[in-house]
Amino acid sequence: MKSALKSGLLALAAAALPAVAYAHPAIGEAAGFSHGFAHPISGLDHVLAMVMVGVFAFQLGGRATWLVPTTFVLVMAFGGALGAAGINVPFVETGIALSVVVLGAVVALNVKAPLAAAVGLVGLFAIFHGHAHGAEMPENAAGVAYAAGFMIATALLHVAGLALGYLIGRAGERQGRGIFVTRTAGGIAAIAGVGLLAGLI
Repeated sequence: MKSALKSGLLALAAAALPAVAYAHPAIGEAAGFSHGFAHPISGLDHVLAMVMVGVFAFQLGGRATWLVPTTFVLVMAFGGALGAAGINVPFVETGIALSVVVLGAVVALNVKAPLAAAVGLVGLFAIFHGHAHGAEMPENAAGVAYAAGFMIATALLHVAGLALGYLIGRAGERQGRGIFVTRTAGGIAAIAGVGLLAGLI
């Protein structure tokens, strides 16, 4: 059951993403960028959280469409710097799992949060995700290239979430089920987050 759920969630996440070509890791700049780019898309927790940020931004609309994802990427870079510098941030893994639960629930409930609250929420979770990326930077990787890699990968995942919200919304206009499908996707993500939090996935 656990294996089937994990496989299904990975397939769902993969369907929302463009195909990604992986380069062979090298030293210096190449190793930095390739490792940085691969890190956010190599874990189900990161993928689900990033896509939900995009869907959440789409649901809010207006300035939130670009401001929420941009805030996440910029604050995540700060968290990455903390991780790379070896500065401790408590409960990083718990914070990452909680981000999947909370962001999934926010999408599922179609929460129309004020822009400041939405930016604050994603900024808080971005610190945990960024710290994890920075703390796992390979010793032979160039820091700036590594940061560029995980920031670009994260931005692409946000775009995938925005596109997912848009496509579901357009389909729903014709069938009247767009909001239901979007909220269901958020609910699935939230349940997956609980599984991550409990160590079941």
